[in-house]
Amino acid sequence: MLANRTESGVMRALIKTNPGPGLEMVDVPEPALGENDVKIRVLRTGICGTDLHIDSWDNWAAETIKTPIIPGHEFFGEVVEIGARVHEVAIGALVSGEGHIVCGICRNCRAGRRQMCIRTVGVGVNRDGAFAEYIVIPESNVWVHHDKIDPDLGAIFDPFGNAVHTAMAFNLVGEDVLISGAGPIGLMSIAVARHIGARYIVVTDVSEPRLELARQMGVDIALNVSKNRIAEAQVTLGMREGFDVGFEMSGHKTALPEMIDNLNHGGRVAMLGLPSESIDIDWSKVVTHMLTLKGIYGREMFETWTAMSSMLKSSEILRERISSVITNRLPASKWREGFETARAATGGKVVLDWTQL
Repeated sequence: MLANRTESGVMRALIKTNPGPGLEMVDVPEPALGENDVKIRVLRTGICGTDLHIDSWDNWAAETIKTPIIPGHEFFGEVVEIGARVHEVAIGALVSGEGHIVCGICRNCRAGRRQMCIRTVGVGVNRDGAFAEYIVIPESNVWVHHDKIDPDLGAIFDPFGNAVHTAMAFNLVGEDVLISGAGPIGLMSIAVARHIGARYIVVTDVSEPRLELARQMGVDIALNVSKNRIAEAQVTLGMREGFDVGFEMSGHKTALPEMIDNLNHGGRVAMLGLPSESIDIDWSKVVTHMLTLKGIYGREMFETWTAMSSMLKSSEILRERISSVITNRLPASKWREGFETARAATGGKVVLDWTQL
């Protein structure tokens, strides 16, 4: 039996109707609810780089996306309906959602490494997502916010999780950290690294507005690599042996090689940025300097989510810094403006309010 069933009908949704550039805000049927599913009234969504790819219909989108589809995987909302076999998530709960739906039976899933599932289905990529008034996801993908949280902050738990997953890949206490890329996730990783206990933190980018945001996040040096080299930051900080940990957030072909050149022997790199072209690496240095390169994708399910909530609850400064990454808040009716702002890549996160249509 379904609890507190909402009336069936139509909803507003931002949808990719056919292959090709562009999205449309149209009326579509509300999503159907399965017995293991939770139906959520979407209150806020964040705009991600993935959504920009789908909108512009680049090569990745053309190869990956099957239309019609509703994009969007960063969201916050209220549970309005639950399936017959849902037992832990209650109607009225305020929630975010893990955007990777896993099979549960592959080797990694059975070993508790669900983020490594070989059959992952992406919300807003392989199935309808959150750019709509309602979304349906399995109960196992729902994250309930038991503590009071700002809806805008709740909408960016997905990218915040990327930052936390990257930052927690290696020990940071007392370490010197180099971050390439001051996009929203790079900015959040500054705050996380500082919270965990890093000594020096340097972030690189070519966007002066984003570098200024990085300074507001508490970074020691925000370096414009179109004008200066990372080695100069080491001299300024009085570092003698190179950085201990690197977060590669940009995917730019020159970022990783320069990061490797500025690592201490035994340095460790967590790589989140997705390269759009081949990167030439001095592999002899990787070997002789005993470096570790680790790929990071998504979030650990659900250790990263637990860490996120715990850190935010324990630190008002961290909450303020992560919230400050949201630089643009718009009604969902102004989604075009939101996408243009996000694509300009000069600010932080863009959040759409789905109570304003």
